[in-house]
Amino acid sequence: MEQELREPPVLPGEVTRDEVRIGWLRQQIGRLRKRMPLRRRLVGGAAHGLMSASAALIAYMPTQALNLREGFWSAITAIAVVQTEFRATRTMARDQFLGAATGGLIGLGVLSTVGQDLVAYAVAVILSLTACWLLNVASAGRLAGITATIILLVPHVGTAQQMFGSRLLEVGWGVTVAIAVGWVATRMMRHPEDGA
Repeated sequence: MEQELREPPVLPGEVTRDEVRIGWLRQQIGRLRKRMPLRRRLVGGAAHGLMSASAALIAYMPTQALNLREGFWSAITAIAVVQTEFRATRTMARDQFLGAATGGLIGLGVLSTVGQDLVAYAVAVILSLTACWLLNVASAGRLAGITATIILLVPHVGTAQQMFGSRLLEVGWGVTVAIAVGWVATRMMRHPEDGA
């Protein structure tokens, strides 16, 4: 048992001590979650599912009323952002929005300077993830790469700039709804006797 709790050694030149510690802490949290009683996991999972479904529906319904063809991105973003802890929701929201903005801008830049082919696509993904690391939001890198993929590989009607604007609007709306749902849920959990 004692070996499980000891920090792993840092390998020279590979990762920083902080990165190793963060990875170690994530593993410990994962182990603790697996040891939670079944009832608590059921309640936690159901609460997370309810929050995610609520956020997804709230994010998606206005896009249908506005006849937006890709409104599903708002729902997907809301599901990706909502967490059971509000602080984690805010962090995830920041990552989602910064990732979409970074990947979209880099995707547009590569598309307008190099063109649209597989080499350009690979360059856009590499630059998008690198930019997120340089901005110290490496966790936004996945979405930056996904957004660059959407700009360079997904067929669309209209210009790439319109697609980027639409994508940023949809992600921004999904993030906003997720934060609002997370905030309301947090307030309700703090004061369940009040009913609000």
